[in-house]
Formats: sequence, C-alpha cells, structure tokens
Amino acid sequence: MITMKKSPERDFIILNLTDPQMRNEEWEEGHEHRRIFTDTVTELVDRVHPDLITLSGDVADAGQYAAYEALADFMDRFAIPWAPIWGNHDNQYGPEAVERVVEGYENHPYFLYERGDAALGNGNYVIRIEEEGKIIEGLILMDTHHTISYTNAEGKNCRALDKLWPEQLSWYERQIRALADEGCTDTTLIIHIPIHAYRLASQAVFRDDINIRQAPLEMFLSGECQREAYPESVGVQFDAVNTPMADDGVMDVITRLHSTKTIIAGHDHKNTWMIPYQGVRLAYGLKTGAGCYYDPRLNGGTVIRVTSDGVAEVSHEFVDMTPAGEQG
Repeated sequence: MITMKKSPERDFIILNLTDPQMRNEEWEEGHEHRRIFTDTVTELVDRVHPDLITLSGDVADAGQYAAYEALADFMDRFAIPWAPIWGNHDNQYGPEAVERVVEGYENHPYFLYERGDAALGNGNYVIRIEEEGKIIEGLILMDTHHTISYTNAEGKNCRALDKLWPEQLSWYERQIRALADEGCTDTTLIIHIPIHAYRLASQAVFRDDINIRQAPLEMFLSGECQREAYPESVGVQFDAVNTPMADDGVMDVITRLHSTKTIIAGHDHKNTWMIPYQGVRLAYGLKTGAGCYYDPRLNGGTVIRVTSDGVAEVSHEFVDMTPAGEQG
C-alpha cells in the first residue's frame, strides 16, 4: 500500500507526464529529443512544484532498456516521487520485458510502484493521499495492456487495442469500496489507452460538419469545433480517438460507484481535450516531449491539484518547444 501525506497548509500537486516514448539513441547526449524532453520536464517541475509525478504510459518502447534507465536517472534528479503505469508500447514484448524494467527501477530511490496481481496485468495499484490521518484522494493506476486478436467480418485475423479486463473492473470496485470504508469518496483513474467512453464523448461534443483533425488551432480555442451543449469542454483533437472498438463496460462501473470524478489517459499524442461526460471529467494527459511524434504547440504536462476535499482542478501546463525561427 502506498500512502502520501498532504500538508493542511497547502494543496497537493500531481504532475502527470505522458508518452515520453523515446528510444535508446534518443537519450544520447546531444540528441534533440533528449533536450526537448528534459527541458520540458525541468520547466514543468520549476513551474508547478509537484509533490508527485505520474507517468501515464509509453514510458519508452519495449526492449529499449537503456532508454528506460535513462529516464529513471533523469527523474531521480528532482528528488520527487514518481509513479508510472505502462502503455501498449511498454507492454509490446510481454510481462517479462516490463518486469525487467521494474527490477531496474527498484534501484531508484524515488520510484513508486506496486506490481499487483500478475493475473490482472503489469502494475495495477493505488496511491492514497492522506491529510491528518484521513484519506482525501485515491489515485488508481491501471494497466490497459497491449493489443488483442480478433476475426473481422471478412474472416481475417486482426489486432485491436486491448482494454481493462472484467477481472480488473472487479479489482477496481474492491479498491473503491475499500477507500470508501476509510471515508474517501473522491478518486482519479490514470490509464494509458482511453476507455471506450472517450470515443462516445468525442462524438457528442465535436461537430460532425467540421473535419476537426484538420481544423486550425484557433477554431478549437474559440469553441467553434464544439457543439453548444458542451461549453465546458476544452482542448483539441488532432488525432483519432483510439479506444477499444466495443463498449468495454468501464463507464457503467464508474458511474455506478460514484467515486472516480476524473480519468487521465494518454496514447493519442495530439489530443488534449477534457470533456465532462456522464458526471466524469474525461481528460487526455498532455504529451510530454518529442518521442515517437508530437506537435510542439501541444507539449507539456497535466497538473492535478488536490485540496482537503479531493481534486479541485485539472489543467494542462504547456511548454513551448517550437523552434525560435518557426514561432509566430
């Protein structure tokens, strides 16, 4: 069990980073992607002074062990606890490859993690935030795995993104009930692959008479891309919403239990939106760094501000890495 203490005198600040996803060579001295990532995170830490840093998956690419170790060495410089979950790329070579990373990370003093039940994936665990002996927030970190095989309508064998498994949803419910028994009724779920409800929320919010993936940034900022019924929705959708294809049942469980108010997902590097949907804030974490692909205008991290009453605010902190000659 992981418990972190919140001082009554100040908010507890969580900085979420997502999808660093750099390969071994990108961590070499002088590589531009290394500079962008390290400068971005350093700026974020200096700006928001987090008590905890979470990483919502695709920490690197599977098998790129030097990259995983380089990231851990870098994170330790801040002397701030950091807690990862794994993305589809981390899981690509199976649980043995993830376990090798975990064994290396256990040598790092600020690494927070629990393996959890191996039958449920790699690392499903809870971080409890406590103030004066009371649990005020539960962070539930869950593994969304890699991909699954299926047969399409033409009889072809295909692969699709995996989802939270039914056994994991049972585990999630047990954690929610255990937290409630301790008086905690506000929780945040951190995952990598967005749940199916993200697809439905996107369809509900964004106008279908606009090609939003090609819309100028200014149209999102002005609210022109959203339907009027969703004035509180913010952010852009320049990527497809890549979720499990069929309804995964996650939202039904979450709304029935009335505990999780915010979900943070990664995976879609150029999506930054936050949408209130069925009483839950569905949010993309802001992509951190240039690994794999990114839009330099949409770079940074996501800040979760916890007060004595739980999460009070979720916001993106942008760090501009647009080359000086391209700024305008």
